[in-house]
Amino acid sequence: MIESYDVVVIGGGPGGYVAAIRCAQLGLNTACIDEWKNSQGKASLGGTCLNVGCIPSKALLESSENYERVAHKYSEHGIKVDGLSVDIPTMISRKDKIVMAFTSGIAMLFKKNKVSSIHGKATLVKNKNGNEPWKVNINNDNKDETIEARHIIIATGSTPRQLSLAAVDNELILDNEGALALAEVPKRLGIIGAGVIGLEMASVWRRLGSEVTILEALPEFLSVADEQVAKEAQKVFTKQLGINIFLGIQLTEIKTIKKTITVKYQDPQAKEQTLEVDKLIVSIGRVPNTADLGAENVGLKIDDGGRIEVDSYCRTNLQNVYAVGDVVRGPMLAHKASEEGVAVAELIAKVAEQQISELTKVNLDTIPWVIYTSPEIAWVGKTEKELKAAGRKYKSGQFPFMANGRARALGETSGFVKVLADANTDRILGVHMIGPYVSEMISEAVVAMEFSASSEDIARIVHAHPSLSEALHEAALGVDGRSLHI
Repeated sequence: MIESYDVVVIGGGPGGYVAAIRCAQLGLNTACIDEWKNSQGKASLGGTCLNVGCIPSKALLESSENYERVAHKYSEHGIKVDGLSVDIPTMISRKDKIVMAFTSGIAMLFKKNKVSSIHGKATLVKNKNGNEPWKVNINNDNKDETIEARHIIIATGSTPRQLSLAAVDNELILDNEGALALAEVPKRLGIIGAGVIGLEMASVWRRLGSEVTILEALPEFLSVADEQVAKEAQKVFTKQLGINIFLGIQLTEIKTIKKTITVKYQDPQAKEQTLEVDKLIVSIGRVPNTADLGAENVGLKIDDGGRIEVDSYCRTNLQNVYAVGDVVRGPMLAHKASEEGVAVAELIAKVAEQQISELTKVNLDTIPWVIYTSPEIAWVGKTEKELKAAGRKYKSGQFPFMANGRARALGETSGFVKVLADANTDRILGVHMIGPYVSEMISEAVVAMEFSASSEDIARIVHAHPSLSEALHEAALGVDGRSLHI
């Protein structure tokens, strides 16, 4: 007999497991299918984010920042440490324990909310009759079973984009998983790609003593961010942290001889250059994980980029089939995936009551971005470049952390906050930050934009003193040229 559910979620990452929990909370009989296995070969919920992405990378970033503070910053506080050393295996072990706590925590949440957790590879099965429930085949260790559901949520995430010149072996040539599991600090580390993952991994291993070189194909550094923020970040990463960054390069050859990797490339002047490293991290982006999903079996529409086509409610072209997270349009961010998972769960629960509304949409214009380097980088909304390209008239206010009392006390004064507002209505169009703990500050800007606030609204709100958030307050004041402390 085939097991039947109201909802089957395919994928147990931030989009999938959150969708499954919310469906169950709403009274829907729910199952979540996930195929991830950890390094011990055991089923592990949480997807890339919890297993080899967001959580473990932040654990290592924090460890490396602590080491750098002791090595280079604590002396100005009158704190002196002799015989400082770093134990990489202990650092990695701490990271692994954090990952284990969170992945096992999801399993407990599933049990608490009565979500059926099924391990295996899911494939959509052709539905003979449109009125029949959807069928999903699950393969686990070469054993197959089939379940069915009225509603399907696809949340299969993304995988690292491969580099044709070099195959990842996670021994010498690494993807994000290998970069998070190094047993020792490489003397020379090369990184292909200056995106979020590349910059975060560069920060970790440079602080711990590695000589780091980043090769980026694009001519501009961190082009997705505000130009001024990117310029400030590049200055900090190269001059303060000592990372070598080369832009506008074209890879021509990658060879591995014994334990040395030789990377040949052309610089912007078309001159041949050679880089020799002990480890090479490939971080050239991610691609939607839609291969072998069985899309062709059921007629699921997938675009040329491998993304599943959805409308603003995350509905696919198939009735009662939805998709969220990295497999659909929009930024590949864990928090975006989770919110889409919640929205779809609530949409499914309300379909019978015909209560579809704007509240069951996720506003992609107010998704915050964060890069957890030091200083941190965060933004939401439009950049100045985008506003200029759209012909939108705007005003700008900016405030440096150098003039912020809390930043001074922390000894973290690099960076600034910038607020962009409509020139006529004063409505906030974008907020961009680089500085200490801006990952925590950006939420105020997101709330403001969700409620269509003006820069005057933030300028009139009382911010605690001394606090880092005062920099946002001063930047909002600066939109009308009335910052108080610069």
